[in-house]
Amino acid sequence: MQPRPVSRLEALVSWLAFPAYVWQGLGVRRRSTRLAPPTHNGWLQSSRAHTGEALKVLIVGDSSAAGVGALTIGESLGGQLPDLLAARLDRPVAVRIAGNNSATAGQIRDHVVPHLTAETYDYICLNIGTNDAKNFHTGRRFCKEFGTLLYALKAKWPTATIIWAGVLDMAHVPALPALLGKILGIRSRIIDRNGKMLCRERGALAPVSEWQPVAENFAVDGFHASAKGYREWAEGLADYIAELEAARTLTE
Repeated sequence: MQPRPVSRLEALVSWLAFPAYVWQGLGVRRRSTRLAPPTHNGWLQSSRAHTGEALKVLIVGDSSAAGVGALTIGESLGGQLPDLLAARLDRPVAVRIAGNNSATAGQIRDHVVPHLTAETYDYICLNIGTNDAKNFHTGRRFCKEFGTLLYALKAKWPTATIIWAGVLDMAHVPALPALLGKILGIRSRIIDRNGKMLCRERGALAPVSEWQPVAENFAVDGFHASAKGYREWAEGLADYIAELEAARTLTE
């Protein structure tokens, strides 16, 4: 769903409400269920028999990339994507997962990307920005850190197509009280707006998500995606990559 624009007044209100953000945020932190990411060995392969060279996808970013909210890695975004995408392309698919709890754009740029091997990828799916919003990073700080993250990814994998997932309007997150949800909703929409602008400027793709923020798409913590939520996400991503591959075939 397309986030609505943020006015200057809303941005100002979010800063004026910072004390309420701290107070309610600490309460949510004390009460919230802490979920660990499911274990995995980094790579996941499509299970069905397909011919041809495998399409390689890197999923890198925060806890959503790590699959937090799913009981097993097979229920995560990276776990469900290989078979869904392989069925659409009729070719093998290999997915590398590099997700980290609570990661921000700057942390992925500085502490994850430099340590990933220079494997060749066809697509890089970047899931980042929620923690930048949650940590009240300014729009300027996010632009600097996210923009240089895009540069780092392009420098290391110049032939890969980068797809940024965007940031969910956090007003829709069930775990957040109404006031905190409104405050973080503003901050998340600022991050989403700035990220989409940078993607246009720096050659990354930022498709509008059709993911629905309904109760069954959230895990028991009310914050991360559930297995069903990851399924919906993976189906949308598989459709999008399949469309890009079809368009690429027509131009070759």
